[in-house]
Amino acid sequence: MAGTAALVVALVPALAQAAKEYNLQAPVTPIATQIFDLHVYIMWICVVIFVGVFSVMFYSIFAHRKSKGHQAAQFHENTLVEVVWTVIPFLILVFMAVPATRTILAMKDTAVPDLTVKITGSQWKWSYDYLDHGFGYYSNLKTPVAQIEEGEPKGEHYLLEVDEPMVVPAGKKIRLLITSSDVIHAWFLPAAGVQQDAIPGFVRDDWMKFD
Repeated sequence: MAGTAALVVALVPALAQAAKEYNLQAPVTPIATQIFDLHVYIMWICVVIFVGVFSVMFYSIFAHRKSKGHQAAQFHENTLVEVVWTVIPFLILVFMAVPATRTILAMKDTAVPDLTVKITGSQWKWSYDYLDHGFGYYSNLKTPVAQIEEGEPKGEHYLLEVDEPMVVPAGKKIRLLITSSDVIHAWFLPAAGVQQDAIPGFVRDDWMKFD
C-alpha cells in the first residue's frame, strides 16, 4: 500500500549484516542519519588527534634519540605549553559536545506524534498495541526450534524472523512506549536509530519516522 512501510522488527537486525561489515547500518530515518553523521564527524576528529599525537611522539623519539647525542632540556614549567594543552582539548570537547547534545535532544523529542505504539517484550515475543486505534497483536519468534536446540544449520536470519512484523505508516512520527512483562529485553532497530531497554515496571519512550 502506497505510503505504508512494513518493518520486520527483530531483536538485533545488525547481526544479519555481512560478517566483515564493521560500520553502522545505513540509516533509513532522519534521526538515524543524524546519529550516523555524528559518528563520522567524531571519528574524523579522533583520527586527526591520533595522527597528530603519534606524529609528534615519533618525531620526538627519532629526532632526539640518545644515539645522536641529544641532551634532554632541563626545565620545570612552560606556561605557554600548559595553556596550549589546556585550551586545545577544551575546544575539541566543545566541537564534539555541541553536535552530540543537539542529536541527543532530537532523539528524546517524542512530542506531537502522529501515532503511538506500545511495545511490550516477553519471552520470546513482542506485543504491539496501537493506542490511537485500539488494536494490537503479538509478534512471535519464528526461527525453527531445531536450529536453536538441535544443532541444525542456522538460517540467514537466525533469531531474527518473526511471524507478524510491525507495520507503521511512512512519513508519520511514531512514538514508541517500550516496556516488559517479565525480564529485561532490548528493542533494537539500528537502521532507524532506535534502541531502548524494555524493563518490567517502567515505560520508556522513543520515536521514529520513515520518510
